[in-house]
Amino acid sequence: MLTLTSYTCGAFQAGKGDLVPLLNPATEEVVAQASCGGVDLAATLRFAREQGGPALRALTFAQRGELLGKLAAVIADQRDALIETSVANGGTTRGGGKFDIDGAAGTLQAYAELGKKLGDARELADGETVMIGRGAKLAGRHLWSAREGVAVFINAFNFPAWGFAEKAATALLAGMPVINKPATATAWTAAKLCELLVAANVLPAGAFQQLLGGVTPLLEALGPQDVVAFTGSSGTGTTVRSLPALLKHGVRVNVEADSLNAAVVGGGVEPGSSAWQTLLRDVVREMTEKSGQKCTATRRVIVPEALVAPLLEELSDRLGAVRVGNPANREVEVGPLATRQQRDDVHAGCARMRKHAEVAFGVERPEKLIDVPAGKGFFCGPMVFVARGETAVAEAHRDEIFGPVTTVVPYSGAAADAIALVRRGGGMLVTTVFSDEREWGAQVAKGIAPWVGRVCLVDSKSEGITLPAGMVLPDLIHGGPGRAGGGEELGGIRGVQHYLARTAFEGPRALVERLLG
Repeated sequence: MLTLTSYTCGAFQAGKGDLVPLLNPATEEVVAQASCGGVDLAATLRFAREQGGPALRALTFAQRGELLGKLAAVIADQRDALIETSVANGGTTRGGGKFDIDGAAGTLQAYAELGKKLGDARELADGETVMIGRGAKLAGRHLWSAREGVAVFINAFNFPAWGFAEKAATALLAGMPVINKPATATAWTAAKLCELLVAANVLPAGAFQQLLGGVTPLLEALGPQDVVAFTGSSGTGTTVRSLPALLKHGVRVNVEADSLNAAVVGGGVEPGSSAWQTLLRDVVREMTEKSGQKCTATRRVIVPEALVAPLLEELSDRLGAVRVGNPANREVEVGPLATRQQRDDVHAGCARMRKHAEVAFGVERPEKLIDVPAGKGFFCGPMVFVARGETAVAEAHRDEIFGPVTTVVPYSGAAADAIALVRRGGGMLVTTVFSDEREWGAQVAKGIAPWVGRVCLVDSKSEGITLPAGMVLPDLIHGGPGRAGGGEELGGIRGVQHYLARTAFEGPRALVERLLG
């Protein structure tokens, strides 16, 4: 039996205590076990602070970017091996595994290019020199410099590769050593990735470490120069953010949590139009890719009442052709949910929705599952609900059902009503506005902007150009307010700045300009 271990202080270390089984979620077979606990966390922090941090800070942005490019190449070269672990332990189809692995490599490469552009500097000027007072003698300027701490990542189960890479790319480019804590249930891909990165011997000692098991004691030992980046449920995110030690020491905490993302339809979109076809493509893809276990998946389709019937008809046709089962079979398009707990949570959410909303398509466990032992697997079939009336709409906005599930919410078609419904999500990562009327689309997009991290715009001239909402891009921010956690990742240089310290320098103009350039 394969036993996964932590990687700390320059060595792979077996933990202590009970071994945690990792399952194939399609068959419920044990595929590996994780050795958790017992790692010397104080030594792990010291190794990062005393060796990893100084080594990274000694490099220029261009040199750090070169390291990221080498990491991207390692992942791309070992793509198939990582996909296999994703299928076996994450329950993803090969397409879902590629989405995770390619996203990781692509993000690292994008930040490698950014590092090259930033060049031989080790700090970044922020804005222009500001003159202070009435004369020209005093001046001020802001400077970004590397924080002298550790970046701790707490990653979710659904993206063990990409979730790590989007944090690591920005932190390493900023000059901070990283400690990654993947979700244990799907840790095989993260452990395999760790083995590959260590074997490549690209990063300085202490720049990258990985822990399996609980990290609360580690978090309690963090200080004012450290950063915590968390991805997961809003409840756990609140717990992390509220740890007394983090509050006391002012540790920077970046949270990405639940999100009731939306697709808003209106402004002249008609069935059969290009925008309509894009809507269908995107909704089906976001429901089925990685079995809907994506923080960017479309949870609500806000559509004029007159379009509900044709939308449901075409969605049902497309979803009815989707094959559900064991993702080891290449014909399968939707695999299981990642864990038994995830399956139970999704089924419970669907049961709550059934009490108040109409089931337009699907069942919790399809009768026909491809290559799945009888009664096994953590499955939920694609499901579409329709929320009519305040009670159903309120239930649709209560909790995110983190699976292949979406809810159609009919509305009047008025821009103000669409905006009000989107805002009920309480803060989102992404929302797509489908409109063939420029003024309507602009009104809705700007009206929802304070509530959404990223707004995608689609009209009937967008065919073949737009990307699905779930495609997170390195150059644009990934994050959102309120329910979505209030944090941000990526966004080009903005993502790097989360791991830098900004300082204002003031003094005689000549001195400031000589110091900062």
